[in-house]
Formats: sequence, structure tokens, C-alpha cells
Amino acid sequence: MGALFVLLAYLIGSIPTGYIIVKLKTGNDIRTIGSGSTGATNVKRVLGKKWFFTVMILDAIKGMVPVLLAKYLISNDSLGVVAVICAIAVIVGHSKPVFLGFKGGKSVATGIGTLIALNPYVGAILACIWSVITWFSKYVSLGSIIALICAPILMFVFNNPVCYTIYALIAAIYIVYLHRENIKRLINGNENKVRE
Repeated sequence: MGALFVLLAYLIGSIPTGYIIVKLKTGNDIRTIGSGSTGATNVKRVLGKKWFFTVMILDAIKGMVPVLLAKYLISNDSLGVVAVICAIAVIVGHSKPVFLGFKGGKSVATGIGTLIALNPYVGAILACIWSVITWFSKYVSLGSIIALICAPILMFVFNNPVCYTIYALIAAIYIVYLHRENIKRLINGNENKVRE
């Protein structure tokens, strides 16, 4: 049963929200535009702010759904291990989607969605941290990196199951790694700003 939930989580994560929306609206393949990512930030470059928020919310929901299903439908997962494995599967699915040749986004919104599903308070705080850092710095990548680094600390502070804190650490490392090129550009001062 647990394996089916994990597979479902990966397949849900693989649904390329940004790719589908850009394809339907413009006929273009978003992977050939801007950063080549299918995530919300790259969608904004093509379709503007409204669709940035639309994709971000849909990707967050995509992260929440499989984790919530595992939490509430698997009765013998008292430690939350299956829910955590589903969370890992969904962020890997978003960044390495089977439907797009394993080239997707950077799993920030999807990752925040998984954390909201595990602990809504932690997820809400992380969303606020992301919003504040992104607003003042004008760098989506910086807000994403700082928010994810805070995730394991907050999971620990809120006295969550150990596996939740471990997952938050794994997610932080993985998503920060996906931002390695952004980190180089931030250091060099040539990272793209979300607004001028």
C-alpha cells in the first residue's frame, strides 16, 4: 500500500503545471525559454505576475495532496514515515518529471506544499519568510533558499516527529542544490530580479 502512495506522489509531482499552462496559452515549450525551468518564476517571464501566482499555488497544492493522502489514509504510519517518503517523491517528481524527460522545476512551491501538509504552522511561517525575503531583496531564488534553510530548524522547534525534521533537512539540501546556478549568479551580482 505504501509503495502505491509513493508512486502516486511521484506521478502527481511530475504533472508539469507551468509547462501545461504556457503550452495552452502560447503554444511554446517553456523549457526553451528563460531559465528553461517549468516553475512559477520562469512562467512569470512568459505570462506575467497573475500566472506566476497561479502556478505557484497549483504547485503547492500538488505538494500537499499526496502527503495529506498518506497521512490520513495509511493507518499504520504512526511515525509519518510513508508521508515523508511521499513528500520526497513529490518534490523529485516536480524537478525530474517523467512526463517531460526528467526536466522540470526547482520544487520550491511544491516543497513548501509538502511542509504545509506535514505541519501547517511551519509551512505558513516558511511561506511568510519566502514572501518577505523575496519582496525586499527582489530575488525569488534568495527567498526560496533562505526559507528552505529555515525549514528543518522550524520543524525541530515545533517538536515535530523526527522524520519530519529529517525530511525538511533533505528537502532543504536538495532544493538548495537545484539552485546552485542561482547561487553563483547571486554571488556574482547578475541574478535576475523578480521586479525592477
